[in-house]
Amino acid sequence: MERAYIVDKTFAQEDYTEYPPAYGDYENCSFINCNFSGADLRDIHFSECEFTDCNFSNAGLTKTALQHIRFKGCKLSGLHFDSCDHFLMAVDFDDCTIDFSSFYTLKLKKTRFKNCSLREVDFTETDLTAALFDNCDLALATFDNTKLEKANLLTARNYSIDPAKNKIKKAKFAIAGLPGLLHTFDIVIE
Repeated sequence: MERAYIVDKTFAQEDYTEYPPAYGDYENCSFINCNFSGADLRDIHFSECEFTDCNFSNAGLTKTALQHIRFKGCKLSGLHFDSCDHFLMAVDFDDCTIDFSSFYTLKLKKTRFKNCSLREVDFTETDLTAALFDNCDLALATFDNTKLEKANLLTARNYSIDPAKNKIKKAKFAIAGLPGLLHTFDIVIE
């Protein structure tokens, strides 16, 4: 199958649930209010693209390239970002629902999560050095051997992070978030 090369194109209100976008490389494209729910995006490469108000729930991301991608107002539930092509992977999330997704072992340095729901997300062994979690809900998210050095969680909430099992040097937390760091000690904080 021949790869398509699509550049500087806008896609609006497309439904990719039955037929995924053309196999190929998308560069500097915009996707607005598109439905990728359950779509197989295998081996499709997105570079410098922006997705606004799109639904990606349970889409297949095997070897999908996400290079310098911005998601705004998207539903990204149940995704295995860890299946993506890791080469030059860079993503940015604004007002997104990313619940039940996995970032297992990914390098996501300086990734920005703003106003996102990250409930039950797997960050096991993820490198989140200098990441920003601005006003994010991290209820039941898994942090195990996660690198959170210099990460900013000042306005994050509902997280449970064991300092003994994660690297948190120079990470920023609000005083109100201390129970999420001390839960493993089974102490009462009033």
